[in-house]
Amino acid sequence: MNAPVPVSLLVNGEPIEAFVLPRLNLADFLRENLKLTGTHVGCEHGVCGACTVRLDGEIVRSCLMLTVQAQGASVETIEGLSDSGEIADLQAAFRERNALQCGYCTPGMLITAQDLLKHLSVPDRRAIREHLSGNYCRCTGYQAIVDAVEATAITRAERGA
Repeated sequence: MNAPVPVSLLVNGEPIEAFVLPRLNLADFLRENLKLTGTHVGCEHGVCGACTVRLDGEIVRSCLMLTVQAQGASVETIEGLSDSGEIADLQAAFRERNALQCGYCTPGMLITAQDLLKHLSVPDRRAIREHLSGNYCRCTGYQAIVDAVEATAITRAERGA
């Protein structure tokens, strides 16, 4: 089947209806069709984490998923999380601790870190490293990233207390 098929989904809270080729992956749809270029394509094998998005609240590798598989789902990209303010404190911590040098991995790292903090409010450094282990960074050496996630977790816990 090479003919475009209809797809309907929610992207960052906005209803999207489009016709796509059945083989179009979600990362390319977001980047090319919707111009949401914060979703990066690195390895195209699902191992680097640069294409991480949230699908119905769970993080997924958008390079491994066909757009048609997202039919009826809610997709959140880094743009959506940033625009909503959900990760503003995490972004600030990344900036303050120099955890975003070239920036290529940063969107996937932020989405993955936010996922961890939603499920475990004050993770230890080992848990942070383990949760981020599926995201590659070639610039920072990870120390600054772990520092930023840890600082955000502590600050959020103090605000909640």
